[in-house]
Order: sequence, then structure tokens, then C-alpha cells
Amino acid sequence: MHEASAIAHPQTQAHAPDLAQPAKVARRRPPVTTESPLVRRLLVAVAIAFLALFLLLPLIVVFAEALKNGVGAYFEALVEPDALASIRLTLLVAAISVPLNLAFGIAAAWCIAKFEFWGKSVLLTLIDLPFSISPVVAGLVYVLLFGAQGFFGPPLKSLGIDIIFAVPGIVLATTFVTFPFVARELIPLMEQQGVGDEEVAMTLGASGLQTFLRVTLPNIRWALLYGVLLCNARAMGEFGAVAVVSGRIRGLTTTMPLQVEISYNEYQAVAAFAVASLLALLALVTLAAKALLESRYGDELARKAPR
Repeated sequence: MHEASAIAHPQTQAHAPDLAQPAKVARRRPPVTTESPLVRRLLVAVAIAFLALFLLLPLIVVFAEALKNGVGAYFEALVEPDALASIRLTLLVAAISVPLNLAFGIAAAWCIAKFEFWGKSVLLTLIDLPFSISPVVAGLVYVLLFGAQGFFGPPLKSLGIDIIFAVPGIVLATTFVTFPFVARELIPLMEQQGVGDEEVAMTLGASGLQTFLRVTLPNIRWALLYGVLLCNARAMGEFGAVAVVSGRIRGLTTTMPLQVEISYNEYQAVAAFAVASLLALLALVTLAAKALLESRYGDELARKAPR
């Protein structure tokens, strides 16, 4: 019987897989690029040399110049009254502008990602406006609006309110140049997530505030922290717009970047580089936190991606 079956189906028997033989290993995919190993190494070397020349070397120079006269002179430059005033003002401006951008970014991302309305594209364009306008031009606009000869300047001056050449003007200029960062981090993520989770929560009886705190906010927490981090770094390092609206009044309206310029122009190199080193440390901390948040953010997106 078995012999007859074998004779009747010789082709099937000839092509039957041999389970005793190991499976063939899949062929390795060809490389995406066709460059030789020498060319690849050369490209990597050029990239490393570029980073060392334009990023690492200036960073080393900043700390070397700041510590040129010793650690004592370094800390003396940091505790000098004008330097301390610039540090306090920088922290104050960041403490005001970052929460404002946080509230605006969440509200704008919520509207754009969760609703369809007329003027949505216009709102997106306005959010990107600080990216396309020079900070100096933005500062000049505030001077024209709130200056002594501006549209709102004289009425506010009669009420005893100073905007230009005062802390409020610095806060306004800093908030303007930094408000896209939080919104631009949240909008793509919230558009990708959709409204399904919120609809389920509302169906189960959750209020709007409960839905936001228990559903929406946990889903965007890493992107939110990432946007706040970038916003804070830009707020502390802003120079152009602040230089126009501040008036550079020593001890009153000079932030850390402005204090660096003033000290360097007065040939106080150690003082200038000491304050600059604080900004450099801020940049390093920002990069470290950015890398950490990117890894957590990427892992979360990978877990939530459809399979």
C-alpha cells in the first residue's frame, strides 16, 4: 500500500522536506549604502572633528578662561553684585515665562489635536511665528507697542506701570520667543493618540477635569517634560529680544547673557566667562535631561505603537 502511494506520487515524495536536516539560514540582507569601509570611517571622522571644533572646543575654552585665575577668582566673579542680580533675574524670568508657555502649550495642543475648527491652520502658523522672526525684531515690536512713544506706553505710564526697560518687558519678550516649544512637542503626540481614551473616560462618567488629569496628562507627560526642558533652556539663554527691551540697566534689567556681554566689553574676561560657564553647565544639564527624556519618550511610544 505504501509502495503504491509512493509510486503514485513520486513528485510529492521527492520534494518533501527533510526534517532531519537543519533549516537553511536566511540570507543576509545587502547593506543599504554602498560606500566602502574607508569612506564610512572618513565620514565618521569628519563628523567627530566638526563636533569637536564647534562644540567641544568652545566649551573647554569657556571653563579654561573662567578658571584661569583660580577657583577663588571664579567664585568671586559669580558673587559680584551685578552677576548675582543677573542670575536672580534670569531665574525669575524663566520661572514666569515657562509656566505661561506650559499653560499655553497644553491649551493650544488640546484645541488643535482634539477639535476641528475654522482657523486651525492660522493658529498653527502663529505658533511657529517666533521660529521665523528674528528675536531682535520681536523685541523692537514690543518697544514700539509699550515704549514711551508706543501705542500702549503712555496710558500704562500714567498708571505707573513700566513695561519697556523693566522686568515685565523682559518677561514678555522671553515668553514670545519660547512659546512654540511646549506646543510643538505636544501637538504631534496628541494627534497620534486621538480622542479614543478621552471618549471612554467620559462615557464612564468622568468629568472634563478628571479626564484631563487621569487620562490625557499621563499620556503626554514625557513630551510635556521635554517641551518644558527646551523652553526653560531657551528662556535662560535668550539674548536678542531681551537686549532690545531691557535697556541693559546694571543690577536691574541685565540677564546672564547680557551680563556676559557687558563684562567682556569692559575687559573683565574672568567675570564674563564665569557667568558663561553657568550657562554652559545649564546646556550640559539640558542635554543630559534631553537624552534621558528622549529614551523614556521613545520607549513609551514603542509600547503604544500598533503591532
